[in-house]
Amino acid sequence: MRKPVVFTGLLTLVPGLALAEGAELNGANTAWVLTATALVLLMTLPGLALFYGGLVRTKNVLSVLMQCFAIAGVSSVLWLICGYSLAFGEGNAWIGDFSKVMMSGIGRETLAGDIPESLFMLFQMTFAVITPALIVGGFAERMKFSSMLLFSAFWLLLVYVPITHWVWGGGWLAEMGLYDFAGGVVVHITAGVAALVSALVLGPRRGFPRTAMPPHNMTMTVTGAGMLWVGWYGFNGGSALAADGTAAMAMLVTHIAASVGAMTWMFIEWKRFGKPSALGAVTGMVAGLGTITPASGFVGPGGAVVIGLLAGGVCFTATQFIKRVMKIDDSLDVFPVHGVGGTMGTLLAGIFSATGLGVFSGYGFADGIDSIGGQLWVQFIGVVAAIGFTAVATYVILKLVALLTNGLRVDEEAEVQGLDIVCHEETGYNIQ
Repeated sequence: MRKPVVFTGLLTLVPGLALAEGAELNGANTAWVLTATALVLLMTLPGLALFYGGLVRTKNVLSVLMQCFAIAGVSSVLWLICGYSLAFGEGNAWIGDFSKVMMSGIGRETLAGDIPESLFMLFQMTFAVITPALIVGGFAERMKFSSMLLFSAFWLLLVYVPITHWVWGGGWLAEMGLYDFAGGVVVHITAGVAALVSALVLGPRRGFPRTAMPPHNMTMTVTGAGMLWVGWYGFNGGSALAADGTAAMAMLVTHIAASVGAMTWMFIEWKRFGKPSALGAVTGMVAGLGTITPASGFVGPGGAVVIGLLAGGVCFTATQFIKRVMKIDDSLDVFPVHGVGGTMGTLLAGIFSATGLGVFSGYGFADGIDSIGGQLWVQFIGVVAAIGFTAVATYVILKLVALLTNGLRVDEEAEVQGLDIVCHEETGYNIQ
């Protein structure tokens, strides 16, 4: 079968690609990526903001919404100034260069493949927005707003940008043939590991795990989850950068994995606790979406079913283990859902991309790789490199930010009162 036009191919922006002789704008592809870009931004604002906002306590809902909005603004500006250039400039195997700073040399007619490079840059910007926003779930309800802003800015430039270059910008993992269609390594592993490190460095919320801290507004959370599901069509389908069969199949397998992940988590809860919960269903959906993300351009529907089943079961188990056994206050389960899901999906891409698996067949391995073992080895190297680099760099950044802001956490009195009033002098609900 023909291999898809993969994210790690066109998106590497090989030097000269945008200016290739005879390159012409493709209106259909441009229209689709424009739509997909809007869908990915919808995932953060308002999707993730509402999803996370409903999960925290009433006194902290505005702080989470504000953090998501602020991260969107800061990340967008940094991406324009130098993030895009360092991620997708020619550079070397480890980092790009400054050739595209402030969109230098990029005009309305400049192409990346057969779409405007300004659109490609904007599409990538929405990924740069949502990734640090995901980390908010690891330190929700206890981090200073100033610390959060500095951490997000440093983390974007020092963690997200280099790993993006490694995988999608023509770096060393791209050269090895790593399969990461839409962000299992770049988005989910990095965000999940960073959230875990943040939770460990900051310590648990006051009262955890003795005091129950249930979501204050599940209606808000389910609404946000629905927006995430819809937005993920752009996240994965748009990563084909074309209105073609690869995009269509990526969307199909994305939907299948989300559905199976939601049902798997729901039935596990039903069996274990006696009743299925809305929180379990939406969390399983997100687990399915995060796990299929790296594999979405390389696997078929059969593989997506297996990936969804494993996402629901393994991520459920990881969530219980992190909170109940390890007693780590990763407040909104970022690591067990995104970190574990992204890792599992990246590895499974090396298996279910294989042809000859019957109804579980995918669309073939990367160039120069001719076996499941070979592709799986490359996937493993990518996972280990991303986890190791993210963990160390995130720890260093947190310690630096703590020095610059005189500590990462609000004090005990402020935490009891709530970040809405303490940090923003507002409340989420003003009932007369």
